[in-house]
Amino acid sequence: MKNDLYPVIFIPHGGGPCFFMDWTRGPANTWDKMASWLENFPRSLPQKPRAIVIFSAHWETDIIRINSHPNPALIYDYYGFPEHTYQLSYPAPGSPALAERIKNLLSAANIASELDPEHGFDHGTFIPLKVMFPDADIPVVQVSLQAGLDPKLHLQMGAALASLREDNILLLGSGMSFHNMQILMQGHDPQNHSEHFNQWLNQSCTATPSERNQRLSRWQAAPSALACHPREEHLLPLMVIAGSAHDEVGKNVFTDKVMGATVSAYQFG
Repeated sequence: MKNDLYPVIFIPHGGGPCFFMDWTRGPANTWDKMASWLENFPRSLPQKPRAIVIFSAHWETDIIRINSHPNPALIYDYYGFPEHTYQLSYPAPGSPALAERIKNLLSAANIASELDPEHGFDHGTFIPLKVMFPDADIPVVQVSLQAGLDPKLHLQMGAALASLREDNILLLGSGMSFHNMQILMQGHDPQNHSEHFNQWLNQSCTATPSERNQRLSRWQAAPSALACHPREEHLLPLMVIAGSAHDEVGKNVFTDKVMGATVSAYQFG
């Protein structure tokens, strides 16, 4: 493995436009720690990324689709929030050339995909990127999850795209390591499901690569797995990122408790 590959990371993207709200319910500082970490994360990178390829929990398609618009619009796919959150902007350019390169890499790995010149940036993309890279001057290409949500396929997707790291392209998984909305809305996790699953995720992401991939492909057998992810779309971006990690051992780079649940971020490289 080359030792100069660009790092890859799975981040928690919060809830809706949470980083741009004046909260009147619950603790006003609920999302402050996560926002501060996201804001400061780019300083840990070896250099400014040449481009960002992002996998958001909020785009699923039967055939993997790749945003190929040169100037993607925003998709405000959250509901019931204040009007100003539907006026947020993030004018980062797309990259049709990078989108085509991604399609070719997936094709070489026998993974079907299509270019999508219409899809914009959903909130799993533009909300965290607006915190992390507020200048919006880095080309961004969003790639969908495959609607079957097969963890092995998403690990394979990551492996197929790993060579992008050689060109200082940031592969970014955007989801949540815990996503049970019923527990989150209650604001407490009395059976500590999130903590049990978080411990398992830590062990899995810091294991040897072969063990890591085996554990992640069988994530449903983990302690409290289905209690933490009744549906796994918010966990699948981690599989893509782990698949792109070659023989690098991961590390937990952020943990916080929000709305009663433990959430974490994981970096490789």
